[in-house]
Amino acid sequence: MTARSAGLLCYRSGRAGPEVLLVHPGGPYWARRDAGVWSIPKGEVEPGEEPVDVAAREFAEELGQPPPPGRWLELGHVVQRAGKRVDAWAVAGDLDVTTVRSNRFEVEWPPRSGRRQSFPEVDRAGWFDGPEARVKLLAAQRPLLERLAVLLAEDPSARG
Repeated sequence: MTARSAGLLCYRSGRAGPEVLLVHPGGPYWARRDAGVWSIPKGEVEPGEEPVDVAAREFAEELGQPPPPGRWLELGHVVQRAGKRVDAWAVAGDLDVTTVRSNRFEVEWPPRSGRRQSFPEVDRAGWFDGPEARVKLLAAQRPLLERLAVLLAEDPSARG
């Protein structure tokens, strides 16, 4: 069965148009990588769970605070390189990225050392305008940016 995740893309008004909130994966494998590895806050949908509920939960777990209140815009889904389906929504809001506190995970590090270390699932978050977000974001998630732009152009009340 194909893995399925759900996530939430937070956006706000910026000087040059909308800015989006992206997260950088924590842990030693991603520490020195930047372009093309950032993501929307997301997590795996377990059997019996509603994807929209998972998106809200994962936002809170990865950023340390609940999603901003407001109307959620459905962005559809994308399929990542390994085949994982990611259902996504967007919501207008603002968040101080210096206050991000992610949940943690354990992994054997260094590999084959027998030692387990704890790392944050998300080591940082940032606000990015459209061009910068396209560089930072995983390639498979980039269509979410275009879908958000279309929705905001069609519905000025959604601009936040």
